[in-house]
Amino acid sequence: MISKTFNRYIWLLNTLLQQRRLTFEEISIRWKDSCLGDGKSLALCTFHVHREAIAELFGVEVKCDTSTYEYYLASPDELKSDHTRQWLLNSFTISNMIEAGRNMKDRIQFEDIPHGTEYIQPVIEAMQRGKKLCINYQPFDGQHATYYLQPYAMKVYNQRWYALGYIEELDGIRNIALDQTLDMGLTDDDFTVPDNFNAEEYYAHTVGIFVNEKLKPQKVVLRVYGKQVEYIWPLPIHSSQKEIKTISREYCDLEYWLCLTPELTTKILAMGDKVKVIAPNTLRKEIIVRLSKSISRYNKGNRITR
Repeated sequence: MISKTFNRYIWLLNTLLQQRRLTFEEISIRWKDSCLGDGKSLALCTFHVHREAIAELFGVEVKCDTSTYEYYLASPDELKSDHTRQWLLNSFTISNMIEAGRNMKDRIQFEDIPHGTEYIQPVIEAMQRGKKLCINYQPFDGQHATYYLQPYAMKVYNQRWYALGYIEELDGIRNIALDQTLDMGLTDDDFTVPDNFNAEEYYAHTVGIFVNEKLKPQKVVLRVYGKQVEYIWPLPIHSSQKEIKTISREYCDLEYWLCLTPELTTKILAMGDKVKVIAPNTLRKEIIVRLSKSISRYNKGNRITR
């Protein structure tokens, strides 16, 4: 359970994000009417303590415009562009609201994150201290193995947490799925993250977590049909997405700069008949092969039932 004091920081930060500029009196009224306020006004000294805490925890200053006596966030765009801080804020906000309105907990449903979250803390600790991890690992499609991992970064994708780093036994950078980890422990061996490694750049041209360093990114063009366009705009399959052609409500052509990985193929197939690969031809052929295999399975099943 998150402390009530911490919940107040989240409430104040979100209030200013939504309203942009408020006087202390306006903030106090909103606080009194909120679930966390208990019907009491917000004390001025408490408000200033919360301002300092927000600056320390989230790196965002709550400033005052002395001409209007309105308070505002000095750099809201910086907070929104920082994916880690934004993810933390969103997570704490949801927890905050559920805690404040206890009768809501059975009416808000979440996607489950499977086994593995207990390893998040030791991975972060190893990253902070520059210590190697000894991991007993059991992949879905492989044999049990013991790896010594130099953790460079972490990533969450499709409800799974991954630790990314150099694995000595494989002599390369790999992803370790935490939900496939049997046991993990810090070693006394030090490591240093290479100066030329950047996690954002490492994943820059891939969908998901699979990275093949031998692949080069190339232009991918998808033709998206009908209402699927409305879904893919706010949730693009990759950050490089840009519109290059639109034909009324019929379809929209979208361009990406990507490596051709299995996860990209899976994403495209998941859109069914609402998408068509325009380029490159190698990706078109892969999609056709996968669709043909799927149709073949259905046809085979139909012959059996007869």
